[in-house]
Amino acid sequence: MTDTRVENERAHQLVEAAENLFTAGVMSHSGHANLSARLDGGRFLLTPGFVRGLRPEQLATVGPDGQVLAGALQSVSAEIIAMHSTVYRARPDVGAIIHTHSPAATAFAVAHRPLPCRTEPMLRFGQAEDVPVVPWGPRGSDVSVRGIAAVLADRPTTAAVLLANHGLLVFGPDSAATAHLVVAIEESAEAELAAAAIGGAVDFPDGALADVRAAIARVS
Repeated sequence: MTDTRVENERAHQLVEAAENLFTAGVMSHSGHANLSARLDGGRFLLTPGFVRGLRPEQLATVGPDGQVLAGALQSVSAEIIAMHSTVYRARPDVGAIIHTHSPAATAFAVAHRPLPCRTEPMLRFGQAEDVPVVPWGPRGSDVSVRGIAAVLADRPTTAAVLLANHGLLVFGPDSAATAHLVVAIEESAEAELAAAAIGGAVDFPDGALADVRAAIARVS
């Protein structure tokens, strides 16, 4: 497959992932989000500053030094280039990144409380541990980016972080898998908040992750 075909395919996958987030109802009232997909040579596709009604040709291509190589970005997206770049540098296996202000997950971010892994979809979609909190820093600032890098170094197997007083940042092998995890995390956050009203959520029993993986393997 040529590089152009790969880029076109990933652009369409990114747009589809954005549409799926709206369909799932996990977006904030504003619909704010930014999504990216890794390309070769340290480049990545990035949403231009809006995601509702996005088309593949509206995506920008960003280079390894943060420069915009093709397309255009609104300032709201230009500010977060470093956030995406930091995750790609720290995680060579990551193929896509999604940042949202999903309401329930953001409630945990605002409270500076890690989101426990207590729902099976989180196990199935790649977050078999609590979602940690990155200390607050101004959006796109060196403080924020260094905080993300530090948490990723400390938690090498997490596929998501909560950005304190801000929102959710999720990363995965491709756009579809990353969007699935965003939905799983938002549903889990909603369930945690609801369970608090009836006595609180309960942890999985020991071995739950292994049991889920075995169940998946039996039908794969």
